Amino acid sequence: MPSNTGVFPEVQYGDRLLTVEPYSIQPVAALDRHGKAWQQLMLWLGSNLTIADFALGFLPVSLGLPWSWSIAAIVLGNLIGAVTLGLCAAMGPVYGVPQLIIGRFTFGRMGGYLPTALNYVSTIGWFAVNNMLGTFGLRILLPQLAFWQGAGLLVILQGLLAIYGYNLIHVYERVMSVVLGTLFLVVTFLTLRHPAALTVYHPHAAAPWAMFAIMVASVFSYIASWGSYASDYSRYLHADVSKGRVVWNVFLGAFLASTWLELVGLLVAVLAASPTSNPIAALHLVTGEFGDVAVIAMILGGTAADALNLYSNALSASAFDIRVPRWVLTVVASLVGLALSLAFSGNFEARFEDFLLLLGYWITPWFGVLFTDFYWFGRHRLAASDTRSVRPVLWQGVVSFLMGIAVSIPFMDSSLYEGPVSKMLGGADLAFYVGFIAAALAYRILGASATAGPHIRKR
Repeated sequence: MPSNTGVFPEVQYGDRLLTVEPYSIQPVAALDRHGKAWQQLMLWLGSNLTIADFALGFLPVSLGLPWSWSIAAIVLGNLIGAVTLGLCAAMGPVYGVPQLIIGRFTFGRMGGYLPTALNYVSTIGWFAVNNMLGTFGLRILLPQLAFWQGAGLLVILQGLLAIYGYNLIHVYERVMSVVLGTLFLVVTFLTLRHPAALTVYHPHAAAPWAMFAIMVASVFSYIASWGSYASDYSRYLHADVSKGRVVWNVFLGAFLASTWLELVGLLVAVLAASPTSNPIAALHLVTGEFGDVAVIAMILGGTAADALNLYSNALSASAFDIRVPRWVLTVVASLVGLALSLAFSGNFEARFEDFLLLLGYWITPWFGVLFTDFYWFGRHRLAASDTRSVRPVLWQGVVSFLMGIAVSIPFMDSSLYEGPVSKMLGGADLAFYVGFIAAALAYRILGASATAGPHIRKR
Protein backbone atom coordinates (compact mmCIF):
# COMPACT_ATOMS: atom_id res chain seq x y z
CA MET A 1 0.00 0.00 0.00
CA PRO A 2 1.47 3.40 -0.96
CA SER A 3 2.34 5.75 1.86
CA ASN A 4 3.02 9.44 2.25
CA THR A 5 6.75 8.77 2.42
CA GLY A 6 7.10 8.60 -1.35
CA VAL A 7 7.59 5.10 -2.69
CA PHE A 8 7.52 5.57 -6.45
CA PRO A 9 9.77 8.45 -7.62
CA GLU A 10 10.42 8.71 -11.36
CA VAL A 11 13.94 9.99 -10.80
CA GLN A 12 15.11 6.57 -9.65
CA TYR A 13 14.73 4.86 -13.03
CA GLY A 14 17.46 2.39 -12.26
CA ASP A 15 15.55 0.59 -9.54
CA ARG A 16 11.98 1.82 -10.14
CA LEU A 17 11.36 1.54 -13.88
CA LEU A 18 10.99 -2.24 -13.75
CA THR A 19 9.25 -2.25 -10.39
CA VAL A 20 5.54 -2.99 -10.50
CA GLU A 21 3.68 0.24 -9.74
CA PRO A 22 2.39 0.19 -6.14
CA TYR A 23 -0.61 2.46 -6.80
CA SER A 24 -4.00 1.44 -8.10
CA ILE A 25 -6.97 3.79 -7.53
CA GLN A 26 -5.66 5.35 -4.29
CA PRO A 27 -4.74 9.07 -4.26
CA VAL A 28 -1.09 9.54 -5.22
CA ALA A 29 0.93 10.78 -2.25
CA ALA A 30 2.45 14.27 -2.55
CA LEU A 31 6.01 12.93 -2.39
CA ASP A 32 5.28 10.55 -5.27
CA ARG A 33 4.10 13.32 -7.59
CA HIS A 34 6.53 13.75 -10.50
CA GLY A 35 6.77 14.53 -14.19
CA LYS A 36 6.37 17.55 -16.48
CA ALA A 37 3.44 18.72 -18.59
CA TRP A 38 5.39 18.23 -21.86
CA GLN A 39 5.58 14.51 -21.13
CA GLN A 40 1.83 14.37 -21.77
CA LEU A 41 2.53 15.43 -25.36
CA MET A 42 4.94 12.52 -25.85
CA LEU A 43 2.57 10.01 -24.25
CA TRP A 44 -0.43 10.92 -26.40
CA LEU A 45 1.71 11.28 -29.52
CA GLY A 46 3.16 7.79 -29.09
CA SER A 47 -0.12 6.16 -28.15
CA ASN A 48 -1.99 7.61 -31.15
CA LEU A 49 0.54 6.74 -33.85
CA THR A 50 -1.31 3.49 -34.03
CA ILE A 51 -3.12 0.93 -36.14
CA ALA A 52 -6.64 1.98 -35.20
CA ASP A 53 -6.03 5.57 -36.35
CA PHE A 54 -4.65 4.30 -39.63
CA ALA A 55 -7.61 1.97 -40.15
CA LEU A 56 -10.03 4.82 -39.42
CA GLY A 57 -8.62 6.62 -42.45
CA PHE A 58 -10.22 3.94 -44.64
CA LEU A 59 -13.76 4.97 -43.67
CA PRO A 60 -14.09 8.03 -45.95
CA VAL A 61 -13.46 5.82 -48.98
CA SER A 62 -16.12 3.34 -47.92
CA LEU A 63 -18.50 6.28 -47.30
CA GLY A 64 -17.77 7.73 -50.74
CA LEU A 65 -16.50 11.08 -49.48
CA PRO A 66 -14.44 13.30 -51.83
CA TRP A 67 -10.99 14.53 -50.81
CA SER A 68 -12.09 17.89 -49.42
CA TRP A 69 -14.92 16.43 -47.33
CA SER A 70 -12.67 13.61 -46.06
CA ILE A 71 -9.83 15.88 -44.96
CA ALA A 72 -12.21 18.37 -43.35
CA ALA A 73 -13.96 15.59 -41.40
CA ILE A 74 -10.68 14.17 -40.13
CA VAL A 75 -9.37 17.57 -39.01
CA LEU A 76 -12.63 18.69 -37.37
CA GLY A 77 -13.26 15.40 -35.57
CA ASN A 78 -9.74 15.32 -34.18
CA LEU A 79 -9.85 18.97 -33.20
CA ILE A 80 -12.95 18.51 -31.04
CA GLY A 81 -11.80 15.16 -29.69
CA ALA A 82 -8.30 16.31 -28.74
CA VAL A 83 -9.66 19.33 -26.83
CA THR A 84 -12.00 17.01 -24.95
CA LEU A 85 -9.13 14.68 -24.09
CA GLY A 86 -7.01 17.57 -22.82
CA LEU A 87 -9.81 18.85 -20.58
CA CYS A 88 -10.11 15.39 -19.02
CA ALA A 89 -6.37 15.03 -18.45
CA ALA A 90 -6.21 18.39 -16.67
CA MET A 91 -8.32 16.94 -13.84
CA GLY A 92 -5.71 14.30 -12.94
CA PRO A 93 -3.19 16.51 -11.11
CA VAL A 94 -5.97 18.20 -9.11
CA TYR A 95 -7.36 14.96 -7.69
CA GLY A 96 -4.39 12.59 -7.91
CA VAL A 97 -6.67 9.65 -8.77
CA PRO A 98 -7.77 7.91 -12.02
CA GLN A 99 -10.47 9.45 -14.21
CA LEU A 100 -13.27 7.12 -13.17
CA ILE A 101 -12.56 7.74 -9.49
CA ILE A 102 -12.82 11.47 -10.19
CA GLY A 103 -16.28 10.73 -11.55
CA ARG A 104 -17.36 9.41 -8.14
CA PHE A 105 -17.43 12.97 -6.83
CA THR A 106 -20.07 13.79 -9.45
CA PHE A 107 -22.02 10.52 -9.71
CA GLY A 108 -21.45 9.02 -6.26
CA ARG A 109 -19.40 6.01 -5.24
CA MET A 110 -21.94 3.46 -6.49
CA GLY A 111 -23.48 5.82 -9.03
CA GLY A 112 -20.12 5.76 -10.79
CA TYR A 113 -20.38 2.01 -11.35
CA LEU A 114 -22.41 2.44 -14.56
CA PRO A 115 -19.81 4.55 -16.46
CA THR A 116 -17.14 2.29 -14.94
CA ALA A 117 -18.79 -0.77 -16.49
CA LEU A 118 -19.10 0.96 -19.85
CA ASN A 119 -15.45 2.03 -19.72
CA TYR A 120 -14.38 -1.50 -18.84
CA VAL A 121 -16.12 -2.78 -21.97
CA SER A 122 -14.68 -0.02 -24.17
CA THR A 123 -11.07 -0.58 -23.05
CA ILE A 124 -11.43 -4.31 -23.70
CA GLY A 125 -12.91 -3.47 -27.10
CA TRP A 126 -10.05 -1.16 -28.09
CA PHE A 127 -7.56 -3.74 -26.90
CA ALA A 128 -9.17 -6.35 -29.16
CA VAL A 129 -9.28 -3.96 -32.14
CA ASN A 130 -5.58 -3.12 -31.91
CA ASN A 131 -4.64 -6.72 -31.20
CA MET A 132 -6.52 -7.95 -34.29
CA LEU A 133 -4.80 -5.42 -36.55
CA GLY A 134 -1.40 -6.07 -34.99
CA THR A 135 -1.85 -9.79 -35.59
CA PHE A 136 -2.74 -9.14 -39.23
CA GLY A 137 0.62 -7.38 -39.46
CA LEU A 138 2.55 -10.15 -37.75
CA ARG A 139 1.12 -12.73 -40.11
CA ILE A 140 2.26 -10.67 -43.11
CA LEU A 141 5.81 -10.70 -41.75
CA LEU A 142 5.61 -14.28 -40.45
CA PRO A 143 2.99 -16.11 -42.53
CA GLN A 144 3.76 -19.39 -40.78
CA LEU A 145 2.18 -18.02 -37.59
CA ALA A 146 -1.39 -19.00 -36.90
CA PHE A 147 -3.65 -16.08 -35.98
CA TRP A 148 -3.99 -17.27 -32.37
CA GLN A 149 -0.21 -17.52 -32.02
CA GLY A 150 0.41 -13.98 -33.25
CA ALA A 151 -2.39 -12.60 -31.10
CA GLY A 152 -0.99 -14.41 -28.06
CA LEU A 153 2.51 -13.00 -28.58
CA LEU A 154 1.19 -9.44 -28.72
CA VAL A 155 -0.95 -9.98 -25.63
CA ILE A 156 2.09 -11.06 -23.63
CA LEU A 157 4.11 -7.97 -24.61
CA GLN A 158 1.26 -5.54 -23.98
CA GLY A 159 0.31 -7.25 -20.75
CA LEU A 160 3.82 -6.87 -19.32
CA LEU A 161 3.83 -3.14 -20.08
CA ALA A 162 0.47 -2.71 -18.35
CA ILE A 163 1.49 -4.78 -15.32
CA TYR A 164 4.62 -2.71 -14.60
CA GLY A 165 2.47 0.37 -14.95
CA TYR A 166 2.73 4.13 -15.01
CA ASN A 167 6.47 4.87 -15.25
CA LEU A 168 7.28 2.15 -17.77
CA ILE A 169 4.29 3.10 -19.92
CA HIS A 170 5.38 6.75 -20.00
CA VAL A 171 8.93 5.79 -20.99
CA TYR A 172 7.70 3.33 -23.62
CA GLU A 173 5.43 5.95 -25.18
CA ARG A 174 8.28 8.47 -25.33
CA VAL A 175 10.45 5.96 -27.15
CA MET A 176 7.58 5.00 -29.46
CA SER A 177 6.84 8.65 -30.29
CA VAL A 178 10.36 8.92 -31.76
CA VAL A 179 10.53 5.46 -33.34
CA LEU A 180 7.02 5.56 -34.78
CA GLY A 181 7.35 9.18 -35.83
CA THR A 182 10.41 8.27 -37.91
CA LEU A 183 8.83 5.15 -39.40
CA PHE A 184 5.61 6.93 -40.33
CA LEU A 185 7.53 9.75 -41.99
CA VAL A 186 8.91 7.06 -44.30
CA VAL A 187 5.43 5.59 -44.81
CA THR A 188 4.02 9.04 -45.60
CA PHE A 189 6.70 9.63 -48.21
CA LEU A 190 6.00 6.24 -49.79
CA THR A 191 2.28 6.95 -50.10
CA LEU A 192 2.87 10.37 -51.64
CA ARG A 193 5.15 9.06 -54.39
CA HIS A 194 2.09 8.10 -56.50
CA PRO A 195 0.48 11.51 -57.14
CA ALA A 196 -1.12 10.43 -60.42
CA ALA A 197 -2.96 7.54 -58.76
CA LEU A 198 -4.26 9.87 -56.04
CA THR A 199 -5.70 12.41 -58.48
CA VAL A 200 -8.04 9.90 -60.12
CA TYR A 201 -10.08 9.56 -56.92
CA HIS A 202 -13.32 11.50 -57.49
CA PRO A 203 -16.25 9.80 -55.70
CA HIS A 204 -19.69 11.34 -55.72
CA ALA A 205 -21.60 10.66 -52.52
CA ALA A 206 -25.37 11.08 -52.83
CA ALA A 207 -25.55 12.93 -49.50
CA PRO A 208 -21.99 14.08 -48.74
CA TRP A 209 -22.94 16.21 -45.76
CA ALA A 210 -24.59 13.22 -44.04
CA MET A 211 -21.54 11.04 -44.71
CA PHE A 212 -19.40 13.94 -43.48
CA ALA A 213 -21.33 13.96 -40.18
CA ILE A 214 -20.80 10.21 -39.80
CA MET A 215 -17.07 10.57 -40.42
CA VAL A 216 -16.68 13.45 -37.97
CA ALA A 217 -18.54 11.43 -35.36
CA SER A 218 -16.32 8.39 -35.95
CA VAL A 219 -13.10 10.41 -35.71
CA PHE A 220 -14.28 12.25 -32.62
CA SER A 221 -15.43 9.00 -31.02
CA TYR A 222 -12.00 7.42 -31.42
CA ILE A 223 -9.91 10.18 -29.90
CA ALA A 224 -12.46 11.23 -27.26
CA SER A 225 -12.81 7.63 -26.08
CA TRP A 226 -9.41 8.07 -24.41
CA GLY A 227 -10.99 10.75 -22.22
CA SER A 228 -12.56 8.32 -19.77
CA TYR A 229 -9.04 7.38 -18.66
CA ALA A 230 -6.99 10.47 -19.53
CA SER A 231 -6.28 11.32 -15.87
CA ASP A 232 -4.87 7.83 -15.34
CA TYR A 233 -1.73 9.16 -17.04
CA SER A 234 -1.62 12.67 -15.55
CA ARG A 235 -2.48 11.97 -11.91
CA TYR A 236 1.18 11.79 -10.87
CA LEU A 237 1.84 15.37 -11.97
CA HIS A 238 2.22 17.91 -9.17
CA ALA A 239 -1.07 19.41 -8.03
CA ASP A 240 0.04 22.97 -8.87
CA VAL A 241 0.92 22.22 -12.52
CA SER A 242 -0.76 24.58 -14.97
CA LYS A 243 -4.03 23.11 -16.25
CA GLY A 244 -3.59 25.08 -19.47
CA ARG A 245 -0.22 23.45 -20.13
CA VAL A 246 -1.65 19.99 -19.53
CA VAL A 247 -4.55 20.65 -21.90
CA TRP A 248 -2.27 22.08 -24.59
CA ASN A 249 0.29 19.27 -24.48
CA VAL A 250 -2.34 16.53 -24.48
CA PHE A 251 -4.20 18.25 -27.32
CA LEU A 252 -1.09 18.72 -29.43
CA GLY A 253 0.17 15.14 -29.08
CA ALA A 254 -3.20 13.50 -29.72
CA PHE A 255 -4.29 15.85 -32.53
CA LEU A 256 -1.04 15.60 -34.50
CA ALA A 257 -0.79 11.82 -34.24
CA SER A 258 -4.41 10.98 -34.98
CA THR A 259 -4.81 13.46 -37.84
CA TRP A 260 -1.55 12.37 -39.43
CA LEU A 261 -2.23 8.62 -39.29
CA GLU A 262 -5.83 8.96 -40.47
CA LEU A 263 -4.70 10.99 -43.48
CA VAL A 264 -2.08 8.33 -44.25
CA GLY A 265 -4.80 5.70 -43.98
CA LEU A 266 -6.96 7.70 -46.40
CA LEU A 267 -4.10 7.87 -48.93
CA VAL A 268 -3.45 4.13 -48.67
CA ALA A 269 -7.15 3.30 -49.03
CA VAL A 270 -7.31 5.34 -52.25
CA LEU A 271 -4.11 3.82 -53.64
CA ALA A 272 -5.34 0.32 -52.81
CA ALA A 273 -8.34 1.03 -55.08
CA SER A 274 -10.94 -0.11 -52.52
CA PRO A 275 -11.39 -0.14 -48.74
CA THR A 276 -10.12 -3.59 -47.82
CA SER A 277 -11.16 -5.62 -44.78
CA ASN A 278 -7.44 -5.85 -43.92
CA PRO A 279 -5.89 -2.34 -43.84
CA ILE A 280 -2.45 -3.74 -43.01
CA ALA A 281 -2.37 -5.85 -46.16
CA ALA A 282 -3.28 -2.75 -48.18
CA LEU A 283 -0.43 -0.80 -46.57
CA HIS A 284 2.02 -3.60 -47.33
CA LEU A 285 0.94 -3.58 -50.97
CA VAL A 286 1.12 0.19 -51.43
CA THR A 287 4.55 0.64 -49.80
CA GLY A 288 6.14 -2.00 -52.03
CA GLU A 289 9.70 -2.94 -51.13
CA PHE A 290 9.40 -1.05 -47.84
CA GLY A 291 6.23 -2.88 -46.91
CA ASP A 292 7.82 -4.78 -44.05
CA VAL A 293 9.02 -1.52 -42.46
CA ALA A 294 5.52 -0.07 -42.68
CA VAL A 295 3.98 -3.17 -41.13
CA ILE A 296 6.50 -3.13 -38.26
CA ALA A 297 5.47 0.46 -37.54
CA MET A 298 1.84 -0.59 -37.39
CA ILE A 299 2.54 -3.47 -35.02
CA LEU A 300 4.56 -1.26 -32.65
CA GLY A 301 1.82 1.38 -32.78
CA GLY A 302 -0.70 -1.20 -31.68
CA THR A 303 1.37 -2.15 -28.65
CA ALA A 304 1.73 1.53 -27.71
CA ALA A 305 -2.05 1.99 -27.64
CA ASP A 306 -2.89 -1.32 -26.00
CA ALA A 307 -0.50 -0.75 -23.11
CA LEU A 308 -2.79 2.12 -22.11
CA ASN A 309 -5.96 0.15 -22.77
CA LEU A 310 -4.92 -2.73 -20.55
CA TYR A 311 -3.56 -0.54 -17.76
CA SER A 312 -6.72 1.54 -17.60
CA ASN A 313 -8.90 -1.55 -17.88
CA ALA A 314 -7.38 -2.85 -14.65
CA LEU A 315 -8.03 0.51 -12.98
CA SER A 316 -11.63 0.34 -14.24
CA ALA A 317 -12.05 -3.06 -12.61
CA SER A 318 -10.56 -1.69 -9.38
CA ALA A 319 -13.12 1.13 -9.51
CA PHE A 320 -15.78 -1.50 -8.78
CA ASP A 321 -14.06 -1.78 -5.37
CA ILE A 322 -12.71 -5.21 -6.30
CA ARG A 323 -9.96 -5.98 -3.81
CA VAL A 324 -7.70 -7.86 -6.19
CA PRO A 325 -4.12 -6.82 -7.13
CA ARG A 326 -3.93 -4.71 -10.28
CA TRP A 327 -1.65 -7.20 -12.04
CA VAL A 328 -4.23 -9.96 -11.62
CA LEU A 329 -6.91 -7.76 -13.18
CA THR A 330 -4.53 -7.01 -16.06
CA VAL A 331 -3.99 -10.70 -16.74
CA VAL A 332 -7.75 -11.30 -16.75
CA ALA A 333 -8.29 -8.42 -19.19
CA SER A 334 -5.53 -9.75 -21.45
CA LEU A 335 -7.21 -13.14 -21.69
CA VAL A 336 -10.65 -11.64 -22.35
CA GLY A 337 -9.20 -9.34 -25.02
CA LEU A 338 -7.41 -12.25 -26.64
CA ALA A 339 -10.66 -14.21 -26.82
CA LEU A 340 -12.42 -11.24 -28.46
CA SER A 341 -9.59 -10.88 -30.98
CA LEU A 342 -10.00 -14.49 -32.01
CA ALA A 343 -13.79 -14.27 -32.18
CA PHE A 344 -14.07 -11.07 -34.27
CA SER A 345 -11.08 -11.23 -36.60
CA GLY A 346 -13.30 -11.47 -39.71
CA ASN A 347 -15.38 -8.70 -41.35
CA PHE A 348 -13.21 -6.19 -39.56
CA GLU A 349 -14.01 -2.84 -41.11
CA ALA A 350 -17.79 -2.91 -40.68
CA ARG A 351 -17.50 -3.99 -37.05
CA PHE A 352 -14.85 -1.37 -36.39
CA GLU A 353 -17.09 1.43 -37.69
CA ASP A 354 -20.03 0.20 -35.62
CA PHE A 355 -17.84 -0.03 -32.54
CA LEU A 356 -16.57 3.54 -32.95
CA LEU A 357 -20.05 4.96 -33.30
CA LEU A 358 -21.58 3.00 -30.43
CA LEU A 359 -18.67 3.88 -28.16
CA GLY A 360 -19.39 7.60 -28.02
CA TYR A 361 -23.06 7.35 -27.17
CA TRP A 362 -22.38 6.93 -23.46
CA ILE A 363 -19.19 8.90 -23.14
CA THR A 364 -20.33 12.31 -24.38
CA PRO A 365 -23.18 12.64 -21.83
CA TRP A 366 -20.65 11.60 -19.20
CA PHE A 367 -18.33 14.38 -20.38
CA GLY A 368 -21.21 16.83 -20.25
CA VAL A 369 -21.87 16.17 -16.56
CA LEU A 370 -18.21 15.93 -15.54
CA PHE A 371 -17.13 19.11 -17.34
CA THR A 372 -20.06 21.10 -15.97
CA ASP A 373 -19.18 20.04 -12.43
CA PHE A 374 -15.45 20.69 -12.76
CA TYR A 375 -15.20 23.64 -15.15
CA TRP A 376 -18.56 25.44 -14.82
CA PHE A 377 -19.24 25.00 -11.09
CA GLY A 378 -15.52 24.86 -10.33
CA ARG A 379 -15.93 22.13 -7.73
CA HIS A 380 -12.45 20.79 -7.11
CA ARG A 381 -12.48 18.16 -4.40
CA LEU A 382 -9.48 17.78 -2.16
CA ALA A 383 -6.90 15.62 -3.92
CA ALA A 384 -6.24 13.51 -0.83
CA SER A 385 -9.91 12.97 0.03
CA ASP A 386 -11.17 9.44 0.56
CA THR A 387 -13.91 8.56 -1.91
CA ARG A 388 -15.48 6.26 0.67
CA SER A 389 -16.83 9.42 2.30
CA VAL A 390 -18.72 10.27 -0.89
CA ARG A 391 -22.42 9.46 -0.87
CA PRO A 392 -23.32 6.17 -2.60
CA VAL A 393 -25.41 7.87 -5.30
CA LEU A 394 -25.47 11.53 -6.30
CA TRP A 395 -28.76 11.54 -8.16
CA GLN A 396 -28.17 14.90 -9.88
CA GLY A 397 -25.20 13.51 -11.80
CA VAL A 398 -26.73 10.11 -12.55
CA VAL A 399 -30.06 11.54 -13.73
CA SER A 400 -28.33 14.13 -15.93
CA PHE A 401 -26.15 11.41 -17.44
CA LEU A 402 -29.13 9.18 -18.23
CA MET A 403 -31.12 12.12 -19.59
CA GLY A 404 -28.27 12.93 -21.96
CA ILE A 405 -28.29 9.38 -23.30
CA ALA A 406 -32.08 9.29 -23.61
CA VAL A 407 -32.32 12.61 -25.48
CA SER A 408 -29.59 11.52 -27.93
CA ILE A 409 -31.28 8.23 -28.94
CA PRO A 410 -33.40 9.70 -31.79
CA PHE A 411 -30.20 11.18 -33.29
CA MET A 412 -28.23 7.88 -33.33
CA ASP A 413 -27.25 6.14 -36.54
CA SER A 414 -25.58 2.73 -36.71
CA SER A 415 -26.11 -0.63 -38.34
CA LEU A 416 -27.84 -1.75 -35.14
CA TYR A 417 -30.21 1.20 -34.75
CA GLU A 418 -31.18 4.31 -36.71
CA GLY A 419 -33.10 6.97 -34.85
CA PRO A 420 -36.03 8.83 -36.43
CA VAL A 421 -34.22 12.19 -36.50
CA SER A 422 -31.17 10.60 -38.10
CA LYS A 423 -33.41 9.10 -40.80
CA MET A 424 -34.89 12.54 -41.52
CA LEU A 425 -31.34 13.93 -41.86
CA GLY A 426 -30.27 11.30 -44.37
CA GLY A 427 -28.29 9.18 -41.92
CA ALA A 428 -26.31 11.98 -40.23
CA ASP A 429 -25.30 11.03 -36.68
CA LEU A 430 -25.61 13.95 -34.25
CA ALA A 431 -26.08 11.88 -31.09
CA PHE A 432 -22.65 12.67 -29.66
CA TYR A 433 -23.20 16.42 -29.62
CA VAL A 434 -26.85 16.25 -28.55
CA GLY A 435 -25.99 13.89 -25.68
CA PHE A 436 -23.22 16.19 -24.42
CA ILE A 437 -25.32 19.34 -24.57
CA ALA A 438 -28.41 17.73 -23.01
CA ALA A 439 -26.45 16.21 -20.11
CA ALA A 440 -24.54 19.44 -19.47
CA LEU A 441 -27.72 21.53 -19.43
CA ALA A 442 -29.50 19.04 -17.18
CA TYR A 443 -26.65 19.07 -14.69
CA ARG A 444 -26.39 22.86 -14.88
CA ILE A 445 -29.96 22.92 -13.52
CA LEU A 446 -30.04 19.87 -11.24
CA GLY A 447 -26.47 20.04 -10.00
CA ALA A 448 -26.41 23.63 -8.76
CA SER A 449 -26.88 22.47 -5.17
CA ALA A 450 -25.16 19.07 -5.48
CA THR A 451 -22.67 18.10 -2.77
CA ALA A 452 -20.68 14.89 -2.65
CA GLY A 453 -19.78 15.03 1.03
CA PRO A 454 -17.48 16.99 3.32
CA HIS A 455 -14.54 17.21 0.92
CA ILE A 456 -15.51 20.02 -1.46
CA ARG A 457 -13.77 23.22 -2.33
CA LYS A 458 -14.36 25.77 -5.05
CA ARG A 459 -11.72 27.60 -6.99
